[in-house]
Amino acid sequence: MHVEGGGPDQKIAQIASGQRGLVTRNQLLAVGLGRGALAHRISAGRLHRVHRGVYLVGHTVLPPLAREMAAVLALGGGAVLSHRSAARCWLLTPGSEGDIDVTVAGRIVANRRGVRVHCVSTLDSGDTTRRHDLPITTPARTLLDLADVADERELERAVDEAFVRRLVDRRRLVAVLARAPGRHGAAPLKALIRREGGPTLTRSEAEERVLSLVRAARLPAPEVNVRIEGHVVDLYWRQERLVVEIDGWKYHSTRAAFERDRRRDADLDAAGLRVIRVTWRQIVDEREALVARLVRALMVRSASG
Repeated sequence: MHVEGGGPDQKIAQIASGQRGLVTRNQLLAVGLGRGALAHRISAGRLHRVHRGVYLVGHTVLPPLAREMAAVLALGGGAVLSHRSAARCWLLTPGSEGDIDVTVAGRIVANRRGVRVHCVSTLDSGDTTRRHDLPITTPARTLLDLADVADERELERAVDEAFVRRLVDRRRLVAVLARAPGRHGAAPLKALIRREGGPTLTRSEAEERVLSLVRAARLPAPEVNVRIEGHVVDLYWRQERLVVEIDGWKYHSTRAAFERDRRRDADLDAAGLRVIRVTWRQIVDEREALVARLVRALMVRSASG
């Protein structure tokens, strides 16, 4: 990073302003800060350690995306945000406070506290970019990485969202698959883009319609797109332990999809959750019946709890 003239503190502030308030030890030394001056600033509370060799300047409250930036800076050497962390940054999957996923190329690096490291032999320059000042995998590469760790439903949702946001197209997905042969996630991602008619569109409109019905009926508000028992569910009433899943035809038109849904339902049922599935037709054409069904389910759960 190019730094204009001025004293060390001015240079440090300039660097931190482009890195979510963070600086590295090497950057501090490069602007002329000696080891003694560095130790003094740490003891005086002017620098706060986030990872080994990575410091937050001036205060202890991490700004948005600073955890992600700190993880990338801690690993250095071309490290980029990837996998679920990149998917969240691209708004393809729900947010989470879990470990930060970072990919490094050409070297073996151990996980750090709060950082999950993915080591690859090479990382094509066409598969990386920047978003919100963060080095990050491109949306297409993010989906390929996500396919390694996500279940089919989570991956399908992320692909849907990427298409709707116009972050990817078939050509880009095919290209990223060609650059990474043999990846574990290649097969499920290929299956999605080969489906007749491509992936379904985002489910956000269906979810918003159900939420509107819930608000109009003055029912308790559910959580949306949360991970439970390893699955991302559409709507979840935590206190009542009730899950509502919105079925779209493309999601559920094959035997494999039917069996996948049954496995999900079995996992959730084993965890003591009740699962209700609703369809687009019920949301659009049978709204009163759907609301009555939700009311009964919530009342039963409240009474039994």
